[in-house]
Amino acid sequence: MTDFRWTEGGETRSARWRSESGLPPPARGVAAGDALTAAAACRLAGEGQGMVWRGDFQNARKLLQSMARRVDRRPAGAPPKTPAEGFHRHRAAQAVRARTLGMLLLPFDADHRVPLKRAPDVSQACLEAYGIATEPYVASLRELQGLIGAHEWRKKGVEVPALRARIHPHYGVFAPIRGEYAGLVARAPLPSKASAFDIGTGTGVLAAVLGIRGVQRIVATDVDPRAVACARENFDRLGLGARVETRQADLFPEGRASLIVCNPPWIPAEPTSPLEGAIYDPESRMLRGFLSGLAAHLEPKGEGWLILSDLAEHLGLRSRAELLTAIAAGGLKVA
Repeated sequence: MTDFRWTEGGETRSARWRSESGLPPPARGVAAGDALTAAAACRLAGEGQGMVWRGDFQNARKLLQSMARRVDRRPAGAPPKTPAEGFHRHRAAQAVRARTLGMLLLPFDADHRVPLKRAPDVSQACLEAYGIATEPYVASLRELQGLIGAHEWRKKGVEVPALRARIHPHYGVFAPIRGEYAGLVARAPLPSKASAFDIGTGTGVLAAVLGIRGVQRIVATDVDPRAVACARENFDRLGLGARVETRQADLFPEGRASLIVCNPPWIPAEPTSPLEGAIYDPESRMLRGFLSGLAAHLEPKGEGWLILSDLAEHLGLRSRAELLTAIAAGGLKVA
């Protein structure tokens, strides 16, 4: 972590900076309170100044909403000429929006509590995302809202019809809020019930579906330690802990399996936060890694199931021909 410095009462102050999305702290900052207007806040944000809030917490929430409305009213410009151009323009606009709204900052005590009037108790949500804190720090209100939302997802869970049960996502782990892909894995004929790998398991939803279908030995991998912990907790909750082994690994574990499933990020673009890593795959790295290594990890007559949206094709970011070429290059054929 680095320090963030701001001006308050004619003095320079500093505190630890926290950002789970990996954003650096603003270059400079000022203290702000209830008299700050949305127009002035957007101007300060545009100048690269972080605003450390000292007023009422609920007023900070209202200010952030007003800032968002102002940012969203900006002219969109001429219509894009291609879907790809529209996609990149949208991504650029979203980056500006996130940067602007991320400049409204909150102080936190060492126990993750916000020392502001009418501030809710957010200590558990922060503990789940940040871990134990040993000193006060500063983080953006927008990030805190994400932490609170993730805490509610984790507490309540997401109903997955294919499981007839709930999956509880952790902060930074993509929630299976749309169940079509889990339904596909639940219905497709199994080549064998002996063994399976789930590559990039995330919350563990696909490995869990295979487990309730009777696959005897499953290894679920993910490169993100948060996902590994999340999946393991879900397997235990579903009574699958003895059948499903969870490992932190980049793609494949050692050995072979009768079935290998993978639901990689579907858009070849750079993610801007850890959570976006479930959607954006720079240069299709994970997709290509899965296809190139699949044959070497399949048992004879085994199958690999690639669960992949064709959104990238519709956006003009990856063609069907490119995908088929990568499949053939991996020594694979489509059944």
